[in-house]
Formats: sequence, C-alpha cells, structure tokens
Amino acid sequence: MADTLFQDIFTVQEVDPGGKKFDKVNRIVAKSEQLDMYMHLDINTDIYPMRVGDKFLMGLASTLNLDGTPDSGYFVQGGRKSLADRYEYVMQGKLYKISEEKKKRRAEILASFGGLLMMLRGDLSVASKFELDQRLFILIRKV
Repeated sequence: MADTLFQDIFTVQEVDPGGKKFDKVNRIVAKSEQLDMYMHLDINTDIYPMRVGDKFLMGLASTLNLDGTPDSGYFVQGGRKSLADRYEYVMQGKLYKISEEKKKRRAEILASFGGLLMMLRGDLSVASKFELDQRLFILIRKV
C-alpha cells in the first residue's frame, strides 16, 4: 500500500504576501492543523485557485503507485489506479534542501515542482522521512 511521507490539513492564511509576481501563479501561506507546520506554496491559479480561508489536505509522497513500488517517472495510460486519483491537484518535483535547527527542534524542507516552489517548516521529526534530491509528488484536495 502506498504511504505518504507527510500529510496534514492546512488552512490558507494569506495569498501573495509581498505582492503578485506572476499572472497565473499564487504563492499561498498556510498553517497545518495537526502537526503545527507552516508552508509557502506556489499554485497554478488557472488549474487550482486558492483563497484565504480555504482548507485543504496536502500530502507528500515518493510514488503514486498504490502498491508502494518506485515510480518510473513516465506517465502510462491505461486506466491504472494511482494515489493521484484521491486528490484534485498533483505535481511532481524534487526536494532540493533540508535545513535543521536542532536546538529549536525545527526543520525546513524546500522543494521545486517544475519551478513552483514549496517551503515546509515545522517539527524536526518530519524531516527524518525525507532525503536530499528525492523525487516528490505533492497531492492536494480541498476539504
């Protein structure tokens, strides 16, 4: 069974802090409910608009295969079920930086999804599930 590396419900607190930079992209600032995580995330607004107050389930996974086998990196048509079927917005990317502040017990995870960036900051224990240069899928569904 495929398992997500991270999953929590977030609430959008702010959209485009510091002003809008791109026509079809919003940077959202969100806070999680269960794990007290803080996130900045770039979202393609043509595909998936987000507004202040929206709640969404966000997961990070290393594969979309339901059996947990590594992802080939290629899209295969044929109606095969995947983890993506459970979500509304999915992007593939790469984790490019992990920073840890052991004294404060905090970690910061930075990933790029085709140039759309994510910064996830919070409890140090969350970072233990991730590796530098790891391929990630971000999965989002409004709740």
